[in-house]
Amino acid sequence: MKARFGAAAAAVALALSLAACGSSSDSGSGSSGGTKLKIGIKFDQPGLGLKKGSEYTGFDVDVAKYVAKQLGTSEGDITWVQAPSAQRETLISTGQVDFVVATYSITDKRKEKVSFAGPYFIAGQDLLVRADDTSITGPETLTGKKLCSVKGSTSAQKVKDKYPNVQLQEFATYSECLPALATGGVDALTTDDTILAGYAAQPEFKGKFKLVGKPFSTENYGIGIKKGDTAMCQKITDAIKKMISDGSWQKALDANLGPAGYKPGTGNPPTPAACS
Repeated sequence: MKARFGAAAAAVALALSLAACGSSSDSGSGSSGGTKLKIGIKFDQPGLGLKKGSEYTGFDVDVAKYVAKQLGTSEGDITWVQAPSAQRETLISTGQVDFVVATYSITDKRKEKVSFAGPYFIAGQDLLVRADDTSITGPETLTGKKLCSVKGSTSAQKVKDKYPNVQLQEFATYSECLPALATGGVDALTTDDTILAGYAAQPEFKGKFKLVGKPFSTENYGIGIKKGDTAMCQKITDAIKKMISDGSWQKALDANLGPAGYKPGTGNPPTPAACS
């Protein structure tokens, strides 16, 4: 009886030992063992942040991957979170993301709620119109026109502040503006030239739209982080500087926006500001 009990106990001990080994092995197989990060990006901006199936592409995505790697996180340990313009501050402040890389212009108003590392790119607000439209040559020719932009974006706010005679229509995403522009529901779409170039270069819109090519603002793209997190800010800033210096920044830009014939404007590549 004692021998059988001893054998049973040994068997249980062996089983537990094997289970423990198996548990350790299983946890390692699904992860690289690095730090996990939740990063907010746009899901509907070709050339910048685009989700197709389980694939994420764009300049912002490449910047996010590079920064994550410098922070010790491999691509497989990143959880991508959709970050619409109007929700970015909430996603950061509530901890739903660790940081946001989503054509996120640095403004004093936004800095009241979140902190920024960067800029990592300098863009300019422009207009996208139908290819055969010669009536719109800049923001001063928008009087009485129907203009589409996105709720919560700096582009929409700038139009409200500076061009009150424009009929502004605010949608949830920029991609919703494109069918309206194509069919004449609106006369122009306004946002950063990078975003417009990405849309204009898509195969389904070939020959339909054109950039006016007269930027009327300066948009400093930053990486949004939790308010006051200077330690994280410094790490991300160092990563941005390294990405620029080792050539990865230019490579990412050429790969994502080069096909649209886009040339970065004055000030690029930028020098990130000091963290405070």
